[in-house]
Amino acid sequence: MSLEKALDMVHNRKDDYLQQLFILLRQKSISTQNIGITECAKLLKNMMEEAGISSRLIETKGHPVVYGEYIKHEQAYTMLIYGHYDVQPPEPVEEWVTPSFEPSIRDGRIYGRGAGDNKGQLMAQLLAFQTYRDAFGELPINVKFVLEGEEEKGSVNLPAFVEEHKELLKADLVYTSDGSSHNSGAPLILLGVRGVLALELKAKGADWDNHSGNTGNILPNPVWQLIDLLQTMRGRDGRVLIKGFYDHIRPATAREEELLASLPFDGGQIGEKIGYSRLDMDGNTYYRKLTMEPTFNICGIEGGYTGEGVKTIIPSAASVKMDIRLIADQDPIDIYEKVCRHVERHAPDIDVKYLGSMKPSRTSADLEVVNIVAGAVQRAFQREPLIQPSLGGSLPDYVWTKILDAPSMIVPYANFDQRNHSPNENIEIDYFLNGITCTCHVIHALGAYAKHQTTEREAGR
Repeated sequence: MSLEKALDMVHNRKDDYLQQLFILLRQKSISTQNIGITECAKLLKNMMEEAGISSRLIETKGHPVVYGEYIKHEQAYTMLIYGHYDVQPPEPVEEWVTPSFEPSIRDGRIYGRGAGDNKGQLMAQLLAFQTYRDAFGELPINVKFVLEGEEEKGSVNLPAFVEEHKELLKADLVYTSDGSSHNSGAPLILLGVRGVLALELKAKGADWDNHSGNTGNILPNPVWQLIDLLQTMRGRDGRVLIKGFYDHIRPATAREEELLASLPFDGGQIGEKIGYSRLDMDGNTYYRKLTMEPTFNICGIEGGYTGEGVKTIIPSAASVKMDIRLIADQDPIDIYEKVCRHVERHAPDIDVKYLGSMKPSRTSADLEVVNIVAGAVQRAFQREPLIQPSLGGSLPDYVWTKILDAPSMIVPYANFDQRNHSPNENIEIDYFLNGITCTCHVIHALGAYAKHQTTEREAGR
């Protein structure tokens, strides 16, 4: 069967599809403030039903998951599509050119909170399902949808949801469209994410701030205590000195090494985009550090007086907050315990507080389905996709690879400059429509792949 009919439908239904997206964008769904969540979940359920997807709301300890499914037959190849319907708060609202929950089009872009992250991308998935079904009458595979309402607050209840509904969610592949395309403009396939451990180190001195002359050399200074501790934790070369920190890191495979070496790199352009013109490294080093090495980052430090002028005190307390990005097979709790043991040895008076974590995840680049999806993406965009073994950031990808035990792929449909989480968030209309056609191509390719697998199994009997 040819995909041309489905692709023509996307073109002919452009205005209708944009209006459907606008309906979803107008509905507030700010998870961190519990604004509009239930209303958005119900709206999305109804939209899925209208697209021909059997849908229901499944309650969690937090916000509901919108679950949908199309089951061709129980033994058919199954793709699970993940997305999230919650969005970030719109503040600062005065920086929006048009109101954040009143979508508008300017210069070929759709502006509105959630346009790129993630309502525009999840709507591309839903509309692709509808388009393919209308074009062919049925889908060649089973498709399931898990659309959560807590991604913007850390997906705190998603692991328990997946654990509890493993049989319902059983799938051969998890497919996610979230995040931004590569800065080069090429389509991007991500096979994993780094994990993260967030913690706080707190040092306590006297019960209150003291005069730095009258008690100088007498009272301990909590800021210096933290500095002294941090110097035992990380060397000047950047290597972490905590015993066992680098244990269990999964080494890159030969295929992953090839993928890293093939990624385009323009140090000057990247430096300009991140506001650091002194970026001095080659592309292989850049991508390796970004995807295959853990970090040991101080994201905030507080203690004493930092206002205008001078206040001569010995602070009574100081704290450091850290986010530590982790590589596949590292365990955040294991790392946290190693940090605690290190602190106990070097500075037992300093308190270590666990703030949260997310496990890393990586799908093997050697799987045949990676090539199948990559081929579909290439046909959709008429450009070979870049395949990156891991994202530098963290997403709850491990719930699919570790709990559901399924390979997982992330294919962003939003433009690189979508300004997600910021005022004037947007998605280019072409990116939105291309996302619909790309999902159609992926469904089509997986159908052919599943049929080929079935034929091979039957021939081998």
